[in-house]
Amino acid sequence: MVCVFSFHPTVCVLDMKYMIARILAFVVLSVVMSGVMSSCKSRKPERVLPPDSAMPRLVTRSYTVRGKRYVPMNALQALDYKAEGIASHYDAGGTRGSLGEILRPGTNYAAHTTLPMPCKVRITNLSNGRTCEARISDRGPFSRNRLIDVSRTAAAQLGFLGKGLQRVRVEVISVGDGPNQLKAEE
Repeated sequence: MVCVFSFHPTVCVLDMKYMIARILAFVVLSVVMSGVMSSCKSRKPERVLPPDSAMPRLVTRSYTVRGKRYVPMNALQALDYKAEGIASHYDAGGTRGSLGEILRPGTNYAAHTTLPMPCKVRITNLSNGRTCEARISDRGPFSRNRLIDVSRTAAAQLGFLGKGLQRVRVEVISVGDGPNQLKAEE
């Protein structure tokens, strides 16, 4: 055997084994890295929350009504929230909601048991396709099998003011207010 780097046959064999091991290690590492890189492209990126100073001020305290404990979701959970269920309407115009704001007549406000306050939702009437946006600024409904209570104005926009109950889809648009508002991905 002729060795270019060494004149001693034992050294030449060791050099060849070392070179083969390095080449194999490179090939294995290349295959592993290409698999990791291709899986990174297909994954949905994780949502990163802003630092606490930039987080929206949310009401997420747990509370109890009629012996049942409700635990509101955090901002990340709320941003992915989509649900279908029964909506009802109520008239709380002029009173204060659970958030402490005055619920003004003629505005689209809503009540939900576990969404953080404030947040903005898109409500779709599943029977006629009408939609509206409403601000969650109150707690409720506390009746069985109800998903959301909406203001009379929102119920009129959705086309069920005269019916009382309607099957709807609720999707969170954003959580929080002002410059620290977090928007849901569409």
